Amino acid sequence: MRRLAPLILCTLSSLAWGEACVIHSQAERLDVKVCQQNRSIPPNLFRSGFCQPQLKGQKVEVAFVEQCPPGAFGVCRSARVGGTPYQQDIHYYGVASDANYLRPACEQQSQGVWMAR
Repeated sequence: MRRLAPLILCTLSSLAWGEACVIHSQAERLDVKVCQQNRSIPPNLFRSGFCQPQLKGQKVEVAFVEQCPPGAFGVCRSARVGGTPYQQDIHYYGVASDANYLRPACEQQSQGVWMAR
C-alpha cells in the first residue's frame, strides 16, 4: 500500500486540477478570451479535446486552472456541447457588447442559461 499511496495522490490531484481552461486567441483584428468550466465532460476528454481549439490563422494560448477567473461580462451556464450530453459553463471576457450575439447563441444553440455579470 505504501507504494501505491504516491500514485493514488498523483491521480487524485490530476483529477482536481484543470477543471477549467482559459483560451486566449488572437489574429490580425481579433482578440478573444473565454474560459470553459467543466461540468460533466470526462476530464481527459475535456483537456485533450474541448480545451484544444484548432483555429486556423490564429495564435491560441490555453491555460488550465481550477476555476474560471473573475471579470467575465457574461456566462453561458450549463451550455450543452453540440450533439453530446456534456455540459460546461462558458465565461466571456472582453467587449460587453458582444453579449448581443453571444446570448442568443448560448440560449438557442447551446441550450444554456445566459448570466450577465
